[in-house]
Amino acid sequence: MGLLPTYNHIINPKLKNIYLSFNNRGELVIKSPKIPIERIEKLLISKASWIEKTRRRLAQRKGQLLDFNEQSVLFYMGNSYPLVLKDNHKTTELSWDGYQFTLSYKIYDEAVFRRKIDQFYLKKAQELLPSIVYGWANKMQLVPSDIKFRKTISQWGSCTGKNTLSFNTMMMKLPQHLVEYIIIHELCHISHKHHQKSFWNMVETFMPNYKSSRIELKSYA
Repeated sequence: MGLLPTYNHIINPKLKNIYLSFNNRGELVIKSPKIPIERIEKLLISKASWIEKTRRRLAQRKGQLLDFNEQSVLFYMGNSYPLVLKDNHKTTELSWDGYQFTLSYKIYDEAVFRRKIDQFYLKKAQELLPSIVYGWANKMQLVPSDIKFRKTISQWGSCTGKNTLSFNTMMMKLPQHLVEYIIIHELCHISHKHHQKSFWNMVETFMPNYKSSRIELKSYA
């Protein structure tokens, strides 16, 4: 059984079936009620082709979680830049000179490295996105009650019932036109709290090629 893929097994007695998925780290996750290990092994064998295809597809997505042991890049505003690690530094710092990112550190700690990267994206989101949001809000004659930024796993943006817009700081990985699509999308939710035809008609009014942007956005993690 050495050829079986590694996986995380989550047992939930409330489940009636077995579910396979990949988490945001690209790890295979199995959720099931309590079942014999032999049954899981049979499922892994039968789903081997799907598992391999899905793993390859996820690996090709831009902006995936970094493996600091390999040649890494960081995405910023639609472009990829080399990430260079340098030791023998007093503190852990991330810098960007327009050509490459440099992570300087004294103690090798990948959790700290990721926090520094997240802080970079948050800072840039706070610096650059509000002017784009309010620029489009003026064109669309819509008024968000507030704008917030935070890192999320599954959403690029959201709009509350009180018209507070929240944007994923990972948007800073994206090219400008995709950033604007997300912003227009969430601003339209101020008028339409749904995804029915009237909502998409409004999106199309301000971004006629929004369908291609939706497709392209799926290539980013």
